[in-house]
Amino acid sequence: MRKLSDTITRLAAMRDQLSQTMPSPGQDRLRDLIHVGSNPGALRARTHIPDDLAAGAPLVVVLHGCTQTAAAYDHGSGWSTLADRHGFAVLFPEQSVANNMNRCFNWFQPEDTTRDSGEALSIRQMVEAVIEAHDLDPTRVFVTGLSAGGAMTSVMLATYPEVFAGGAIIAGLPYGSATTVSEAMDRMRGHGGLDEDALAALVHAASDHDGPWPRVSVWHGSADRTVVHANAARIVAQWRLVHGIGRAPTHSGMIDGQRRDVWCNAAGEPVIESITVADMAHGTPLDPTGADGVGESGPFMLDSGISSTVHIAAFWGLLADIALDDTREAVVATQAPAPEVKRAIPQPTLAADTARPAAGSGPHGVQQVIEDALRAAGLMR
Repeated sequence: MRKLSDTITRLAAMRDQLSQTMPSPGQDRLRDLIHVGSNPGALRARTHIPDDLAAGAPLVVVLHGCTQTAAAYDHGSGWSTLADRHGFAVLFPEQSVANNMNRCFNWFQPEDTTRDSGEALSIRQMVEAVIEAHDLDPTRVFVTGLSAGGAMTSVMLATYPEVFAGGAIIAGLPYGSATTVSEAMDRMRGHGGLDEDALAALVHAASDHDGPWPRVSVWHGSADRTVVHANAARIVAQWRLVHGIGRAPTHSGMIDGQRRDVWCNAAGEPVIESITVADMAHGTPLDPTGADGVGESGPFMLDSGISSTVHIAAFWGLLADIALDDTREAVVATQAPAPEVKRAIPQPTLAADTARPAAGSGPHGVQQVIEDALRAAGLMR
């Protein structure tokens, strides 16, 4: 069997086959933020600040997935477009190939996932710098990300809960799921890991914060074979226990045709939601042509008839003219169990975004490239 390092090298050499994820120069709407502190994680800071942005505006931090750049993820997800429409700033920390050859945030490395250390501290410094530079509201800072960026979102919510009013984890994993490459691969496939109480304890131990806690939105495709759907339930359990909320959702129903479960606190405020996108593979769910549509479909950016970007911003209260429960299908109180999610057979993978492309991409797309490399390495039959 080939060494794991050789397989990773082979995958890195195939990045040119993922060039369709890269926007053309005219599609890069982001600018560099230069002064960001000591930056121990050696990340690049990119921003989008709408023209005439009002003082005291909110800030959304967006973390891309593996093989992606900040500009590519913005182009696909449409966050900067939504920011222009609704008046908030966007910060895009960007990973480098020097840190990770596949541009994955190092969500399982202890030195990058501990408060005041590594990549986590770099992102925290960027948040502080952009708030100061543009006179933003430090009480309305939010973070979201896809896959490795989703797992890094879990890191930021756990290590700096006082900084973020809310987060959204797309196809990600709970904080503290893994501390090594082998553990990361197992957790992505749904194997092993800590129980719910231990996962919640990790969040409490990550800082000296004692609440209030960020509100959390969790998104996952039921057919995700890269980071299996079971991880969504584990994220919900981690934050449900941190918030001190019972196991059963307060409300369950449908939103744009997809299952949505909501957990409310004692005051009746929604603090956790979980959306399962039926039959969706690994990626960010989009609705580019919908009434509120933003973004563009592509590898890992999947036209699923529901815009996670718009919905997440509305869940955080950033879209004053969109009230999801009024304009979408009603979310009704129920104690009925969620419908069974069909589990796809998990497969080995090396990074939290080595996934099959959206339906219709053809058999020789991203997934075929990854599978060929894994077979050549002896890691997949």
